Amino acid sequence: MSRSQFQFLVLHFTSLFILWAMSSRATLAAASPVPPTDSIAKLHCPSHCGDIAIPYPFGIGEGCYLTGSDTGFYSNSFQIICNYSTSPPKPFLTSTSLEVLEISIEGELLVRSPITFSNCTDKPGLPSNRQTYNLEQTPFWYSQDNRFTSMSCGGIALMTKFSNGLTTTLGGCLSICDYSSSNPVLKKNTCIGINCCQSTFPKYLKNFNASFADVTINARSANECKYVFVVKQSWFTRANMSVIGDMDYVPVELKWSARSYSDISNNWTVSNNSTYISDDGRLLLCSKGYEGNPYLLHGCQDINECEGRPCGSYEICINYPGGFKCDPPPTSLRPEKLVVIGHTSLLGIDLGIRGYGVPITSTVFGVLLILIWGWWSHKVIKKQKNIERKKKFFKQKLEQQVSSGEVNVEKIKLFSSKELEKATDHFNVDRILGQGGQGTVYKGMLADGRIVAVKKSKLVHDGEIRQFINEIVILSQIIHRNVVKLLGCCLDTEVPLLVYEFIANGTLYEYIHQQNEEFPLTWEIRLRVAVEVAGAISYLHSAADFPIYHRDIKSSNILLDEKYRAKVADFGTSRSVSIDQTHLTTLVHGTFGYLDPEYFQSSQFTDKSDVYSFGVVLVELLTGQKPVSLARSQEERSLATYFLLSMDQDYLFDVLDPQVTRYGGKEEITAVANLAKRCLNLNGKRRPTMKEVAVELEAIQSSIKASNHVDPNLEEVAYIQTHEITEAWDIVSTSTGPCIDGGTSSFDAQPLLTLKTL
Repeated sequence: MSRSQFQFLVLHFTSLFILWAMSSRATLAAASPVPPTDSIAKLHCPSHCGDIAIPYPFGIGEGCYLTGSDTGFYSNSFQIICNYSTSPPKPFLTSTSLEVLEISIEGELLVRSPITFSNCTDKPGLPSNRQTYNLEQTPFWYSQDNRFTSMSCGGIALMTKFSNGLTTTLGGCLSICDYSSSNPVLKKNTCIGINCCQSTFPKYLKNFNASFADVTINARSANECKYVFVVKQSWFTRANMSVIGDMDYVPVELKWSARSYSDISNNWTVSNNSTYISDDGRLLLCSKGYEGNPYLLHGCQDINECEGRPCGSYEICINYPGGFKCDPPPTSLRPEKLVVIGHTSLLGIDLGIRGYGVPITSTVFGVLLILIWGWWSHKVIKKQKNIERKKKFFKQKLEQQVSSGEVNVEKIKLFSSKELEKATDHFNVDRILGQGGQGTVYKGMLADGRIVAVKKSKLVHDGEIRQFINEIVILSQIIHRNVVKLLGCCLDTEVPLLVYEFIANGTLYEYIHQQNEEFPLTWEIRLRVAVEVAGAISYLHSAADFPIYHRDIKSSNILLDEKYRAKVADFGTSRSVSIDQTHLTTLVHGTFGYLDPEYFQSSQFTDKSDVYSFGVVLVELLTGQKPVSLARSQEERSLATYFLLSMDQDYLFDVLDPQVTRYGGKEEITAVANLAKRCLNLNGKRRPTMKEVAVELEAIQSSIKASNHVDPNLEEVAYIQTHEITEAWDIVSTSTGPCIDGGTSSFDAQPLLTLKTL
């Protein structure tokens, strides 16, 4: 190292040290003098009963819970009794004897509530008319997330309240009777008025009684066992309805508030960095920029946002109580402004650092710091060079594709990194729509108000860059209403960014395997989606400028827009080939369960490999079952094998989804099943082309329309928000031959573009 280079490093490292000292000094000056606490309970009080956390104002033992004698409530409303005679121990509310299942500091309490039975001979040990608990004189009330639920055949369940000598009806529901074992409603976890009904809850309800009034003349229904209960709806939708009658209690959500207690006053919210929120100010939470238990003294602690590195590369992050700010460094100390000053003395450096309030008493110590910073700076510079190399490689590869005419640049907009950072709120974690092996997808809003999806690559080696470039090349050639549209890309970042149209309603996989009662996937909708997807793949194979093989057709790569139209997505592993040319690969790409066995053995991908994968999607639509299931026997673990066996052994209609058999005609269902069977032929040459598949599906759909079976409102389905997806995306198998140990797979994997609303 030359003398001038050493002098430059000395000055550079010293400047960085001064910046660190300034930042540390600012952070320490703004920090709260109150020591942090991680406890949820009061000091020296139990914080758990068994597996259940007990946060203050709830507590176990004297002095550990909130009390108040001037509120009109029981003074022990927040007292918890821990029953250690069970394993694990169970907590109970002293004031109501309700067993506690969960306590949320955000004003929610999950408890076990009794079921009210009538005419049930198998419940001899229970009172004939037991009721839910009276919450009067307590700071609790029933949440509106509960449902008043009646399991009865032909009767009215009433929710009433007795007050001042009068009985007031608060609500209720009516169920009709259907004993038919073939009724598909009885096979599903539904409560829509057939043998089961529900009604919502009034606000702030604390006490009510449940009763039955029979409205049928059927003597059988009048004498049958009936039961009514209050239940948290999210639990009920996941529960097995057939076993609820064997239960004595169900989970119920209560709301609670400590606002009326004298200990929790407005002065408390000011001094404890907390605030009351919600429409009536009943809920106490830590203020913005703080976290913890707002009911404990100094329970709300400042969040150090600077630990997440929210500022730019050369900015100084200064944390202060309740927030942070990003300050630019002094102009003279910015990296681009640094100059080499000859014969800089260590004594001068020492005095300069002292000026910022960092005492260094030895020049030797200063030299040691400089050497440490020198090593660290070398690592940073090396990393930066690697980043620049990757950026340069990405640009060169894309420019090669543009110059060769493979990319239609007129259709691809180049976004700036600042534009996409602003659109995604600096790639905020709250904007994540999905993430997996290839990268992360964020929801963003452009300056013109358009909602988009931004895919950010996870770069490990150059292979991922090639997949992103490949997706740009493929999608720039495609214009089809049933293919996700690529809007543009960003080249001036460490990792490539792709910008797509935003698809609102998630994936076909979710609607098949996580069926939504508010939007049932009927036979007509399933057939329409199959027609749209087949048309899109047929277009890729035969109507594009060059045949395009998708190579990863599956239900989780099929998205549904706001009108539930299908959109084929994820072209990262797709290939464009010459006409009549097969594609020989060194790596086998795809997802187990959808992968063409012929391609897996030969590594030779053809258009018939996409046909096989589409055949699996057709079987998913018909059966509602996953492409690979460990619940089935080993020989039937693959859905394709399971389906073909059902066809060969003539029990097809036993494996179909109830939505299909209920709404579809036998002839059209059989026609689609036979088409799927042809697509799954192990000999690729005997499979139909995608164009033939699309024509046959359109013919089946047309025959249904001609018979007036189609839903006239099919194209105008209301917008429904979908659940958040957290499952991982697809994998790549590195096998080049038959399946052997060591190959990797992703069962039931989610797509690269799992686009959701936030």
